[in-house]
Amino acid sequence: MRPEIVVDTREGLVRTAVERFERLVRDTLAQRGRFSCAVPGGSVAEALFPPFAGLAIPWEQFHVFFGDERAVPPSDPDSNYGLARRLWLDRVAAQVHPMLTGPTDDLDGAATAYSNDLRTTLGDPIRLDLALLGMGPDGHVCSLFPNRTLPSDRPVAVIRDSPKPPPTRLTLTMPVLAAARAIWAVAFGAPKAAIVREAVERDDSRLPIAIALRSGPPSLFLLDPDAASALTHRT
Repeated sequence: MRPEIVVDTREGLVRTAVERFERLVRDTLAQRGRFSCAVPGGSVAEALFPPFAGLAIPWEQFHVFFGDERAVPPSDPDSNYGLARRLWLDRVAAQVHPMLTGPTDDLDGAATAYSNDLRTTLGDPIRLDLALLGMGPDGHVCSLFPNRTLPSDRPVAVIRDSPKPPPTRLTLTMPVLAAARAIWAVAFGAPKAAIVREAVERDDSRLPIAIALRSGPPSLFLLDPDAASALTHRT
């Protein structure tokens, strides 16, 4: 299934994402009384998290998980959790589930603990309401990089050789993303245009972003004009 594609300026994409996010959260809370979301770091976090913080929604029913995390303490500039706290989570009463909050010398134990947290909170099989993804210029999502084989029998994996520093990380695996009720991906900038085109237009693409977007749930691809510039069709 190909994703719904929205192309707009960065400011327009932020407005669209925030409006849809608020509507999805409210609709889900009305149906199930709880909302769960896996979130990214990077430019997507910087664009979306500050306006998320201004939404008047019942945050106490909202569970924030992380798509991936670098093996650094929360005070480190590379920490996705630290970034999310500064831009969003310190200003709302959400229930936050950081991947790493302490020493990083037992990443296998941390991966098991996060898997258990996901199951305890969301049940087994794990099903997030939304997987919100950024995308790297190589087509990676979370810390799932192209041409890498990761275990599919566990929710969280340890990465020790990330091509993007820092090299050591935790990441959700593709089965968890694929099981989400909705997947949204956001891409900004011309360096991502060729990858966006492959992900959208090649049904046989093995890029992680392509696999995630066609994995089954309704998916949405939010693109600025530069990121969308190589697409043959924008529908």
